[in-house]
Amino acid sequence: MRAIRARRLLEIGTSNGYSTLWLADAVRSVGGHIVSVDVDAGRSALAARNLERAGLHELVELRVEDAALSLRESPDASWDMIFLDAERPAYAGYWPELVRVLRPAGLLAVDNVLSHAEEVEHFRSLIASEARVSEAVVPTGAGLLLVVLDAGSADPVG
Repeated sequence: MRAIRARRLLEIGTSNGYSTLWLADAVRSVGGHIVSVDVDAGRSALAARNLERAGLHELVELRVEDAALSLRESPDASWDMIFLDAERPAYAGYWPELVRVLRPAGLLAVDNVLSHAEEVEHFRSLIASEARVSEAVVPTGAGLLLVVLDAGSADPVG
C-alpha cells in the first residue's frame, strides 16, 4: 500500500478491526484515509474501540452498511486500494463494481484465497477473464490475491 501511495482506501469487512489497524498505520505514512464497512454493528463497535486504543481512529471512517451499497455509491475510480475480506460468496457479485471504483493502477487485495479456494473459485475466474487486470497470489498465511487494474483502464466493465 505504501509502495503505491494509496491515500483513498476502502476496506470491505471490518470485523474487529485487526486488518484495519495495519491498513490505518500504513495510510498514516502517506496522509491517507480509510473507509471500512461491515454489516455487523457489534463488530464495528469493537473495531472502533481497537482503533481508539491504537490512536488510529481519526484515520478511519467506520460504516455499518452492506458492501454492495458502498460500492454502488462510490464514484468511478474513487479508490486507490480496496481490501476485501468479507463474505466470500458475495465477491463475484461485487466484481463489476470493484473494477469500476478502483482507480487505474489501483490495487485490489483479497484475503483468504488459498484457505478458502473453493469459495472464491468463481470470483477468481471472473478476474482471470478480465483483460484490464493483472493478478498474483501471495502464498503467505491464508493467501492474499493482489489484483492491479491497468494504468490505462478508465472504461467501465462491459
